[in-house]
Amino acid sequence: MTSDDATFRLVHDLIDSHLTIATAESLTGGLLCSTLVNIAGASDAVRGGVCTYATELKADILGVDRAHLARTGPVDADVAIQMAQGVRTLMGADIGISTTGVAGPGPADGHEAGTVHIACVTPEGFTQREYHFTDRSRTQVRTAAVDAAITLVSDVVTRGHDEPNRVE
Repeated sequence: MTSDDATFRLVHDLIDSHLTIATAESLTGGLLCSTLVNIAGASDAVRGGVCTYATELKADILGVDRAHLARTGPVDADVAIQMAQGVRTLMGADIGISTTGVAGPGPADGHEAGTVHIACVTPEGFTQREYHFTDRSRTQVRTAAVDAAITLVSDVVTRGHDEPNRVE
């Protein structure tokens, strides 16, 4: 299935299930939300998106714990989970999806280019995944992150979370 097909299927699965989604993006810079709204009818499922590219905005807008950000930096599994929960709450969505990581071309915050954390939060809990899209251009890393986020949300919508988790 092409990424366009996967996005189309996801948006229509959300609509058919009467679910809404909101995006919290860092390295993808709004590309995930833009990809979702490219699908006709997306307004029935997509609540909106927040691009918190600057680290402090993750705390200011999405409520990510400042002490945690100071300890780990923005490229972190728990930061991704908190971003997804924050945007879900902020936008009143059923599903929050977040992307944070290093697009490249070089390393940042102690992480190699291509390191990406994606989290999906629903009322039932969360699923977080870490990816390493190495030896790719900045654009390819960002595109791969969007594709991975769409796959993650699709998996959660169709099969549920990987493990029972709760967002505190």
